[in-house]
Formats: sequence, C-alpha cells, structure tokens
Amino acid sequence: MNTSTDRIEKQILLRAPRSRVWRALADAEQFGAWFGVNLTGKRFVQGQYVQGHITYPGYEHLVMDVLVERVEPERHLSWRWHPAAIDITIDYTPEPTTLVEFDLTEVDGGTLLRVVESGFDQLPVGRRAEAFRINDDGWGQQMGNLERHVGQG
Repeated sequence: MNTSTDRIEKQILLRAPRSRVWRALADAEQFGAWFGVNLTGKRFVQGQYVQGHITYPGYEHLVMDVLVERVEPERHLSWRWHPAAIDITIDYTPEPTTLVEFDLTEVDGGTLLRVVESGFDQLPVGRRAEAFRINDDGWGQQMGNLERHVGQG
C-alpha cells in the first residue's frame, strides 16, 4: 500500500508488446480513446503543450492541459499538469504542477507499465488531499482502461 502523500505509483503488466503500449501512450488519438480526452495534435512532443476536451460523461466542459516534459520512444513519457483541476471557476495556473511519468519495461509475457505522479506536497494545502485522492482513484481506473485498449489490437 502506498502511504506517501507526495506520489501515486501504479503498475500493471500489459499482455502486449512494448511498441503497442507505446503507441497507446504516445499517439494522441489512441491516448484519447482510453484516457477519455479529445487531444489536439497527433502525438506528444517534448517541450510542447497538449490540450483537449475531456470526453468522460459529466466532465466534457473540462480541458486537459499538459506540458510534455520528456519523450523517450518506447521507454518513457512524462508531462506536467494541474491535478484534479475540475472547478472551472478556479484559475489553477499559479499553482505548482505535478509530474506524471510513464515507464515501459519489456518483460516475459508483455510490457510492465509503471505510472508515477509526484509533487502533491507542493500543492496548496486546501487542495492537496482531495487532488491526491481523485488522481489515485483515477490512475487505478485508467490502468484498466489502458489494459482493455491495448488488448483490442
């Protein structure tokens, strides 16, 4: 069990080749299909912002906005964002961001994907616990979404 308040860590063994998992992460259309967002652009490019409307029912009014930090094909993808930025009346831009990292490792039987989101302790105290809870639950759901997506071919 993860007892840290600063980082969320999830991992899953995906029964798919690393190249397939990478496409699901790095191709904006595929990412959007399992994550629930309609992203602009075709792929994640280091140093660039990627945005898109959330497509999950009830959250369509929200925009996901990330700054791509690092791209190492078939190994690592990371970005920064404002976690749990779900109140459209709040300007989250002055707040620190968290770092989301996807690390892929080829293993017997498929690809081990490790997702780490860190930096929650830097968030304003009034938002910290709720943002952590929302994203901890969210990453658990997203791992299942990704597993179903890569299993479809």
